[in-house]
Amino acid sequence: MRWTVNSERTLYHDRWVHLLAADVSAGEGRLDHRLIRSRDGASVLAVDRGRVLMMWRHRFITDSWGWELPGGGIERGEDPAAAAARELEEETGWRATAPLRPFIRLRPLPGLSTVRHHVFRTDSPAYAGPPVDGFEAERIAWVPIADLDGLIDGGDVSEGTTLAALLRLLAGPPPECR
Repeated sequence: MRWTVNSERTLYHDRWVHLLAADVSAGEGRLDHRLIRSRDGASVLAVDRGRVLMMWRHRFITDSWGWELPGGGIERGEDPAAAAARELEEETGWRATAPLRPFIRLRPLPGLSTVRHHVFRTDSPAYAGPPVDGFEAERIAWVPIADLDGLIDGGDVSEGTTLAALLRLLAGPPPECR
């Protein structure tokens, strides 16, 4: 059954997040629901010699550490692939040497948020220099693909977009990435 939005009202809005209350009809019932609108995100799965470029990061919201792919928000009017390439270099100091290829798209929280994440793949990136955003990660490392199952099983990879991309990588590349 399709849910119908009868009305929305802003609860909070800044440059990062737009929190709304929605009056929603679902069949015979009505719900007072919350939703979050925010910029879409773009990340890069950089692969080279059987390794993936990852960042060891602390997330203060959950007070947790984990391996993540480089990525961030897509600016207004910015192409998702351009945003991914920008984030790759800003956060890691590595630059794609060929056009990024779409790898996976996902909606991490469709029951709460409109956000879409675009993950692109690049192979054999080139080192361009130190990261511009050096505060983003405790360390940046090339993690062997053979180690990914253990990192996932051990809880060292739990961020949703990274997890989805790595599981897709371990399952085998989609046709457009072959």
